[in-house]
Amino acid sequence: MAEERKPVIIVTASTAGAAQAYVDALAPFDAEAVVVTPLNVEAERDAIARMDGLLLSGGADVHPRRYGEQPDPNAGLLLNEARDAVDFPLLDEALSRDLPVVGICRGLQVLNVACGGSLLQHIPGHRAEGDNPLVSVQHRIWITPGSKLAAIVGAGGQVRVNSVHHQGLTEARRAPTLMSTAYSVEDSLVEGLESPRHRFVVAVQCHPERTTEVPRQFQNLFGALVYQAATREG
Repeated sequence: MAEERKPVIIVTASTAGAAQAYVDALAPFDAEAVVVTPLNVEAERDAIARMDGLLLSGGADVHPRRYGEQPDPNAGLLLNEARDAVDFPLLDEALSRDLPVVGICRGLQVLNVACGGSLLQHIPGHRAEGDNPLVSVQHRIWITPGSKLAAIVGAGGQVRVNSVHHQGLTEARRAPTLMSTAYSVEDSLVEGLESPRHRFVVAVQCHPERTTEVPRQFQNLFGALVYQAATREG
C-alpha cells in the first residue's frame, strides 16, 4: 500500500528564518511545510503546484498602493514589495482553488486587501514602543460566537492575546466579502476575519505561533489548517 501523502502547506515569509516559528507550529500536525520567500519563490514552483493549504505569516507592512493609497510619511511603514509580490498571487491562487488558508497578523491584512478592503497605516497601542517593536504587548479580544474561529479555539467571548502590529482595520475598511470574527475590546479594531464564500479561510491579527503568549487552544488554528488541507476534495 502506498504511503499516504502529507498535505503540502505553503508558508509565506520574508526569510526562511522568520518562518521557523510557523513551521514549528505546524510540525505536530504531520504536514509538509514548504517555506516560500521572495528569494526562493521560483525554486519552489513544484511545491507551489502541489499546494494543499496556505499559511500567510506575519512580516512587513502591505504597500498602500495595493489598496489605492499613498504611503503616509508619518506612519513608520516598513515595506517589502517583494513579499507582497509573493503573498498576493499565492493567496489569489488558493482562493480560486478554494484551498484552506490561515492568515496571521500581516496575513490577515493581506487577506483583507486582496478581497477589496483597506488598512489603517498606523494605529497606536498594539505593539511595544521604542527600540524593539517586535516585543509583544497583551490585550483582550472578543471572539464572535458561531464563527469558525470560535469553533477552532473552543468558544466565543473574551480572551487575552498578544499583539505586535501597528497597522489594522476597522469595520469600515473590511472587505465586503469577508466577515469579522473578532474585535479588540479596547478600541473595536478587527482582530479576526473569515470568508463565508470559501470552505476554510480564517485569519487572526494575533500571533498564535508565539505559543507562550496566547491561550493553548490557539494552536488549533494550525491543526485545523492541516486537517482541512488533508481532507479537501480534488
